Amino acid sequence: MAAKAKPYKRASNKPAAKPRAGKARRQRKLRLGVIGVAGIAGYQLKNLAQRNDVQYVALCDVNEEALASRKKEFGFQQTYADWKEMFAKADLDAVSICTPNYLHHRPTLDALAAGCHVLIEKPLAMNAREGQEMVDAAKRASKHLTIGFQFRFDPRTQMIKSAVEAGSLGEILYARVWALRRRGIPNWGMFVRKDLQGGGPMIDIGVHAIEMAHYAMGLPKPVAASGATYTYVGDKPSDTVACMWPGWDHKNYTVEDLATGYVRFESGATMTIEASFAAHTSPEGLDFTVMGAKGGAHYAAPKLFYDRDGFMLDATPAYLPPNEMFKTKMDNFVDCVLHGKPDRSPAEHGLMIQKILDAIYMSAETHKEVAID
Repeated sequence: MAAKAKPYKRASNKPAAKPRAGKARRQRKLRLGVIGVAGIAGYQLKNLAQRNDVQYVALCDVNEEALASRKKEFGFQQTYADWKEMFAKADLDAVSICTPNYLHHRPTLDALAAGCHVLIEKPLAMNAREGQEMVDAAKRASKHLTIGFQFRFDPRTQMIKSAVEAGSLGEILYARVWALRRRGIPNWGMFVRKDLQGGGPMIDIGVHAIEMAHYAMGLPKPVAASGATYTYVGDKPSDTVACMWPGWDHKNYTVEDLATGYVRFESGATMTIEASFAAHTSPEGLDFTVMGAKGGAHYAAPKLFYDRDGFMLDATPAYLPPNEMFKTKMDNFVDCVLHGKPDRSPAEHGLMIQKILDAIYMSAETHKEVAID
């Protein structure tokens, strides 16, 4: 279970002032810092900008141009090139960490030590050992550590989760999960380097498909996994076939093009996974299906499958709420920190997914099934 942190309350030596008659008490604001300003940070900040209880205080990044651009765009007060300096000088309540995977662990530990709640983008860390240290540090500090899993907040995922919780699908037996690109190797950032990312498509995009399916299934405990990885395109020049992101760094390409996995859960359910940056397949996309003893469900084109009155029926939702999964992800973090609401995406969920990823990659190296504790 996630550590239960108390609603945020700013420390003060002064006695609490009584609100003046006829005037509402001023709303507290969450003083936010961000480490890593490219890419995902922009989505976060645009969605948080809709709230009136968040104050943008400090940004941290080694890219001075990007730092200046984000500061101007969102009105941050301070900028830093070193997160340790930011924690020493800026008055922060919480920090969002949007760095490459190899920079998830240390900044999180430093943020928690500085008294900050933390939102960490996926995956939790480079491996489960780092992730466990982060979870343990958050518990010791009595701070929230929230994992940035936005796809669990997609209305389609929520629909399937509701059906599972209601028992409509019966015992969950199996999930098939995929995150596939035919030729979508990133030509920016550090995605092609295993030493900085921990892996390729399985840890980068497969993590999304795994976590939302695992969440919809009811978060069963993983007990073992096996897997395989294949590299056959990314370590070669990109000019042989036209594609959407040419010019990737093939000389430093050390991750897989395609990864497959098979996971066993304590409940008896199983899951298969496919994730690729480059695979000769169609269709592409992020998707999953769940099969139970009484029914099933499909995510991308949302549908439930049942037997009713002697016939096999497909049920399509007549209406789903607008998909505001990024906004919901950010609202969840602020609401649990500032207003004491339950955290719907605690780091413990990210740690379970990290253990699955570790086991798949280890199995690919050893050619054996790997136990998950």
